[in-house]
Amino acid sequence: MELLPNSRTEPDGSAVVRVLGYNIRSMRDDTGALARVIRACTPDLVLLQEAPRFFRWRKKLARLARATDLVVLSGGATAAGPALLCSLRAGVERTEDVLLPLTPGLHRRGFATAVVRFGGARLGVLSCHLSLQQDERHEQGGMLLDRLAALGTEHAVAGGDLNERPGGRTFRRLAGDLQDCWATAPWGGEYTSTPGDPRQRIDAIFATKGIEVLGCGVPLGHPGVRDADLRAATDHLPVLAALRVPAG
Repeated sequence: MELLPNSRTEPDGSAVVRVLGYNIRSMRDDTGALARVIRACTPDLVLLQEAPRFFRWRKKLARLARATDLVVLSGGATAAGPALLCSLRAGVERTEDVLLPLTPGLHRRGFATAVVRFGGARLGVLSCHLSLQQDERHEQGGMLLDRLAALGTEHAVAGGDLNERPGGRTFRRLAGDLQDCWATAPWGGEYTSTPGDPRQRIDAIFATKGIEVLGCGVPLGHPGVRDADLRAATDHLPVLAALRVPAG
């Protein structure tokens, strides 16, 4: 399996950034396996969904960050589940947790967002977990695009559990404005659900058009990522992308 490029800062100020998207089911499964998978992917940014939201959620998220040599950037209960972790390589400019409008009878949703720098590259970041309900999900897709634009960065990345396959109208809406990183530069595996028998791609990473996608996919066969850990860690497979972000 061809390896994704390692994180680095280029002489022109651009940066190669490794981004991992992962639904971790509130850390209810094998947290040791979960930490090993994340650590083996050596990400600069981790876009989490279903981060702990209830009893001692901050301590649980902090424990995961310590176990993966990362730090908590934003999110958790304050974003209704999405969260962001980052490496010490990231310079943090600002963060914001956003709660989306609540539809009675449905689960509250939100975005974890941040603006970070890697060398001379400035990057907006958003983690999401969209609704199970089709119409609400489509509205949230529009809110995601609006929120990315509101971050005020030329370059941005968004990712998460879309609860929808690429043929769905919300997925197509996002892929119309952004690069679907797997479709742009497929690498590794495609399907993210479920780990025991993956047959659908409902988790994705998107990037704005000025970012070069070097590769993106489920890190099957990646050094240090064991199949047993992927099955034990949670009920989704992660998505790993390597992106070259221009300076500016």
